[in-house]
Amino acid sequence: MREQILTITENRKIAPKTFSMTLKTSKGDHGIRRPGQFINIKLDGFFLRRPISVCSWEDDSLTIIYKVVGAGTEAMSHYEPEKSLNVLLPLGNGFDTSVSGEHPVLIGGGAGVPPMYGLCRQLLAEGRQPTVVLGFNKKEESFYIEEFKTLGADVVVATADGSLGVEGFVTDALENLSYTYFYACGPEAMLKALDGKIPAGVGGQLSFEERMGCGFGACMGCSCETKYGNKRICKEGPVLERGEILW
Repeated sequence: MREQILTITENRKIAPKTFSMTLKTSKGDHGIRRPGQFINIKLDGFFLRRPISVCSWEDDSLTIIYKVVGAGTEAMSHYEPEKSLNVLLPLGNGFDTSVSGEHPVLIGGGAGVPPMYGLCRQLLAEGRQPTVVLGFNKKEESFYIEEFKTLGADVVVATADGSLGVEGFVTDALENLSYTYFYACGPEAMLKALDGKIPAGVGGQLSFEERMGCGFGACMGCSCETKYGNKRICKEGPVLERGEILW
């Protein structure tokens, strides 16, 4: 983990209350190596940093997607290009792609969609054939569907109100799919429902969304109990293996 000053090159609205921000970094210096890792941003006038998962990265930049849910992210949505941000990175363990098999399924719900993009890109680069399942409340809130298709992935969309794709939740969209492994990120209720839906013999990794204090394992504020003892979502997570989770 390092503290760096990164510069905003783009901050644009891509859906209601959802923004994409690109940050310029020194070439090869941001340290992001695995999809599912996150950064922790210091905001002007706020005590706690904001942890945001990385959507994608290049040698000299990284892109995050965030949803406005409070005063901090509301302030972020008004930041202009050329503004400098104090950022801690890279944080978290990220996803392990070596165990995916040939046809993994990637499941993202709402704010859990962004890390699935970087994961999808990496799996395709490794020769896998992922299917992506994206869940939203309604069509107007959807984003990044075309971006996933452009990568070359098969994409299935579910909306709670039926306004786009499958009517229902991501669990409903899995009905007719076959897959060797699953990766998921989203609200805990969604992750728990997936664990109950997907056959017990299928391995998986789940990325948890959690409020954090320090973001790098010092304060223990985001600890959760697993089969192997307490783990910190910010340090040993946010990605945990299916078999270790206690619901």
